[in-house]
Amino acid sequence: MNIVLHEPEIPHNTGAVGRTCLLTGAKLHLIHPLGFFMDEKSLKRSGLDYWKQIDITEYKDFDDFLSQNPNARVFLAETGGTKRYDEVEYQLNDFIIFGRETKGLPRQVLDKYPDQIITIPMKSDGRSLNLSVSVGIILYEALRQTGFDGLV
Repeated sequence: MNIVLHEPEIPHNTGAVGRTCLLTGAKLHLIHPLGFFMDEKSLKRSGLDYWKQIDITEYKDFDDFLSQNPNARVFLAETGGTKRYDEVEYQLNDFIIFGRETKGLPRQVLDKYPDQIITIPMKSDGRSLNLSVSVGIILYEALRQTGFDGLV
């Protein structure tokens, strides 16, 4: 599986996502600009001593991501989407894209894949779940569907 963070802003969220990716065998993709420096203490603290082992690819922008992954099968995780994350049939090399903590995914990305937008159900009086929590929920559903390949 591939987890993509589009312009993440909060280092400890990215650190926690990185740790989850490492321990599930998922690859982490980071699309710039980032709201932090990759050497920040809080980023590494959240990733604990795992940070150097995480499989990470960085991209200068979304177009760079697309050019380096031209055949990517993508799903866009977004609050307010119409398709629940558990209604999708995931495949082993899917890319699940998450937006910035404060603004979500930009309109131009959402408009490119209108039928690939997924959401996590929640009460209507809240804005969104924490980024790292959302990644964990959707990633583990995708892993469940694909047989937890390589996990014990």
